Amino acid sequence: MMRLDFRRSGPRSLALRLILYAAGWSIAALLVTGIVLSSVYRETVERNFDIYLRVFLKGLIANIEVSDTGGLVLEQSLAEPRFDFPLSGWYWQVMRAKLPLQPVQASPSLLEFRLRLPHWTKAETQAGEREYFMPGPDGRTLRVVEQMIILPGSDEKFIFTVAADNQEILERTADFNGTLIAALALLGLGLIAAVLLQVKMGLRPLKKIRDSLSAIRSGDEDKLHGEFPPEIDPLVKELNTLLDYNHEIIERARTQVGNLAHALKTPLSVLTNEADANPGPLARKISEQTRVMRDQVNHYLDRARVAARANIIGASTPVEPVLEAILRVLNRVNEEKGIDSSLECDGELKFRGEQQDLEEMAGNLVDNAFKFAKTTIKVSVEKIEIDEKDQAYLRINIEDDGPGLPEQSLETALKRGERFDESKPGSGLGLSIVTDIATLYKGSFRLEQSRLGGLNAVLILPLAKQG
Repeated sequence: MMRLDFRRSGPRSLALRLILYAAGWSIAALLVTGIVLSSVYRETVERNFDIYLRVFLKGLIANIEVSDTGGLVLEQSLAEPRFDFPLSGWYWQVMRAKLPLQPVQASPSLLEFRLRLPHWTKAETQAGEREYFMPGPDGRTLRVVEQMIILPGSDEKFIFTVAADNQEILERTADFNGTLIAALALLGLGLIAAVLLQVKMGLRPLKKIRDSLSAIRSGDEDKLHGEFPPEIDPLVKELNTLLDYNHEIIERARTQVGNLAHALKTPLSVLTNEADANPGPLARKISEQTRVMRDQVNHYLDRARVAARANIIGASTPVEPVLEAILRVLNRVNEEKGIDSSLECDGELKFRGEQQDLEEMAGNLVDNAFKFAKTTIKVSVEKIEIDEKDQAYLRINIEDDGPGLPEQSLETALKRGERFDESKPGSGLGLSIVTDIATLYKGSFRLEQSRLGGLNAVLILPLAKQG
């Protein structure tokens, strides 16, 4: 199952970008939608509330009569008890339209208070009606509807006002907003979940490519296999072409190295044979320098060959069988020394490189250990920390109980041509070869003091990913 992990990807993660962009737009759209819906609903509630108040306004107008003296008489109370309850928030009032405005009649709920109405604008006067908000006598906000008319039996205009507490509008709007927020929150969570699923499904081909590349790197596959979407398929084809080209270059390099080795061996052999056939000081010098040339040529040819192999994608070598074989062979060769050798290695560990290179490095080091060890050689392999490029490494320790080296000589011994002991056979290139091969694999090699009393040859090499 694919898992989206952004901890190490940071802001460069394609999945994280897609999710953030989609989530950002979704949240912005939901916020705008929520604001618009809330505003529309509030306007609808206000409009319906105004319609409700106009019903009472029309009832008030219908029940007001002009008396013979020119006064106004309310013949029947409005069918709403709150107009009679003191300071209930529901009020009505009738005023003469001429300035200054003077209340003529008012609901019992107003007690001794009267509503202070704002002046009518010219447009409102022409329309004859208006609605607005105003503070009430008890500090509460009122929703007000008004109408200016001339009553039958009178030649002057009167302003009829009905007002109600705005709290009802606020409560209805708040209830709707609560439901709206919950609904939009659920919708937002659903959209984010859909985005996560979409990104997961959309990026699955890239995960497949990553897994295939990992398999190639570990040596389990040689190419990218499988069906891919049309958008990804050109990339897969290019990668497979690149892999083929890489193998072609490696094979070409191997062929050229082999041809060069063959071309140089023959002249060197001729020089050596001629020197051996004609003894003398000059012949000895030629023979000596020829051997040096052969060693140097072999060294650089090996280095070139290793450099070509080190760039092979997918090469991996189990470590334990290689080390077991080296120890087995060298134990037989040095059987008369009676050296006790041991190996500690996890059978799952693999070197990310060619078997021949691991054999050459480990063989040189174990051979040196047999040359100088007194009674004991210990070889151990462990997995060590991962670097910033997510590459794990092997640490191969080859320890002996020989005479060792002084601390100041540990680095000098790694230089080309330097030898531990001139009495021992060898060209002094072994440790240099190990260093060169390890460096080509982005690893390292160093000498340390061993806990056994002699030297500890520490070889750091890249670990192949385990499938």
